[in-house]
Amino acid sequence: MKVRIAFSLGTAGMGQDGTQGFAQLVDDLERLGFDSLWLSERITGPAPDPISAMAFAAGRTTKLKFGTSVLVVPGRNPMILAKELATVDRLSNGRLLPAVGLGAPDPMEHQAFGVRREDRASLFDEVLPLLRRFWTEDSVAHEGEHYRYEAATVLPKPIQQPIDVWLGGNAPSELRRVGRLGDGWLPSFVTPDDVAEKRPLVEEAAAKAGREMDPEHWGALILYTDNGLNDRLARVIEARRPGLDPAELVPSGHDALRAQCEKFIEKGFTKLVVLPAFAVPDYTAELERLAETVLPLTT
Repeated sequence: MKVRIAFSLGTAGMGQDGTQGFAQLVDDLERLGFDSLWLSERITGPAPDPISAMAFAAGRTTKLKFGTSVLVVPGRNPMILAKELATVDRLSNGRLLPAVGLGAPDPMEHQAFGVRREDRASLFDEVLPLLRRFWTEDSVAHEGEHYRYEAATVLPKPIQQPIDVWLGGNAPSELRRVGRLGDGWLPSFVTPDDVAEKRPLVEEAAAKAGREMDPEHWGALILYTDNGLNDRLARVIEARRPGLDPAELVPSGHDALRAQCEKFIEKGFTKLVVLPAFAVPDYTAELERLAETVLPLTT
């Protein structure tokens, strides 16, 4: 199977304004041979808007792919979102890697998208199949709980047919949704043992829905630090994964990061997105160090 190493900026972006040095980052990722750049969505945080940033990256590169980890679906107009993503895919000659989700469990984020927390799941479950139909069908008729369309058309169609849509999450309901609706699984805050244990739940849900997951569409987002955990990150981990040793989840240093990547690969998870969980003083130097330690794992 093909091993691919990607890089993520996370929800913090590149600092206080989230964008300073972004052009150089994109250039470095292309130059060094990283597979892709993943961009998170947080309206109330400094990270750049992922759709705008992907379009920017598409214009500066020819090989680098780019994804969203994750793009919030509930609260967006399905036809407009389908158009935006299809446009990025066409302008980049098929380099779009969307991962989508329900959004952060934050009232301010819900306010930004104009949805109630209890409506997010039903909105998501209706919109994702609609996106696929808008990308592939010339005339879409739909009568749902939230949306109604008659002979709806979205152009242009994306280059990729089909576009593979990845989902995250590791709660039981999220795993069932991945199997039922997703083309790939990209969880975060997980260990290699976690993903090995939970993969059968995704596969079981896919089989019940009459689907089959591509054997190369299993990934993970891996946080790492430069020198141990700070108190803030330790509190986040305790809240997300109570009782788990943070050292199992977040490797410290590049050698430990490589070892963690190797463990995921041993479990059959080959699309790995590395995310520095610290303030990076020099992104060019950091990416060059990563290129030395983890890019050799690619096949």
